[in-house]
Amino acid sequence: MYQFFKGLKANYILSAVFCIIFGVTLTVWPDVSSQIVCMGLGAVLALSGIVNLITFFVQRDGSLLSQINLLAGIILTVLGGWIILNPGVLMKIIPVVIGVVVAVHGAHNLLQALELFRNRYSKWWVALLLGAVTVALGVLLIFNPFEAVNTAVMLIGIFLIYDGISDIWIISRVSKTAREIKETMEALDVEAEVEE
Repeated sequence: MYQFFKGLKANYILSAVFCIIFGVTLTVWPDVSSQIVCMGLGAVLALSGIVNLITFFVQRDGSLLSQINLLAGIILTVLGGWIILNPGVLMKIIPVVIGVVVAVHGAHNLLQALELFRNRYSKWWVALLLGAVTVALGVLLIFNPFEAVNTAVMLIGIFLIYDGISDIWIISRVSKTAREIKETMEALDVEAEVEE
């Protein structure tokens, strides 16, 4: 269980930092050229995919999360690479692509909230709420009701910042729970040794 939480931490923190940096860039400079936006998105997706693949190969424990890391890693790396090579094609569908990424992050947050619930963390519901809001923001981007390009780009930036910050908060709670589980297990091991 402890290794499960440890494996999540590096993956999600790195991914969250990429989201925040890219989100701030889009929010502050919404009129940046479509080519730079698309290439930046491609780089973020490819890096997130590579992080997922590294996590899979380092952990490789046969768990469902490990298999999800492999699948997500392949999809994100290929999609990111394609976007970097074809930036001009993407501007019309960029909100949809980012919406899918944000929704997937939200789904991961929901899974983490369930892990927190199973491990009796008292504020698991906050993680559940953050995950649900993240999924909702992703769906909003997928259906893309924003007509002005600058408005859409700024909103994408804000959504990415929120996604990154909520990921960092949730993983900090997951990490705290993992430490508590490890300490409890170590205490039980010491007690068992003393009794022997």
